[in-house]
Amino acid sequence: MGFGEAIGAFYSGYFDFENRAIRSEYWWVFLFKTLVYIALVILMLVLASSMGGIDTSDGEVGLGLGMILIALFYIGNIIPTIAVIVRRFHDQDKSGWMYLLVFIPYVGGLVVLIFMCIDGTHGDNRFGPDPLGDNLFDTFN
Repeated sequence: MGFGEAIGAFYSGYFDFENRAIRSEYWWVFLFKTLVYIALVILMLVLASSMGGIDTSDGEVGLGLGMILIALFYIGNIIPTIAVIVRRFHDQDKSGWMYLLVFIPYVGGLVVLIFMCIDGTHGDNRFGPDPLGDNLFDTFN
């Protein structure tokens, strides 16, 4: 799955909590969101500096506008982000409720991150067919 295809699947599966998602879908989305956040922070700093600097009241308006854009992007991506994480757990034949591990202080987010790195089950599982297909191992035969 390529970058564009992963972003398309991310937004088309906005409320899809039932299927499976491969690792590349999750990690391309992670990269996309990181790049957008970096671009929004740069835009926020450019707005602040072009409005008279960060120390001035006009610069604070630029910072405020940038923070609003970042907040809107974050809020708009909460549900599809949870959905893609749940689909990653489904790919490993685990319940999507395992996402609640993120609420364990200090280690929960790290545990979920490790699960996002683990390969999914090969072949069908209780959440659907293998998104990679049946010909995964045909390359080396």
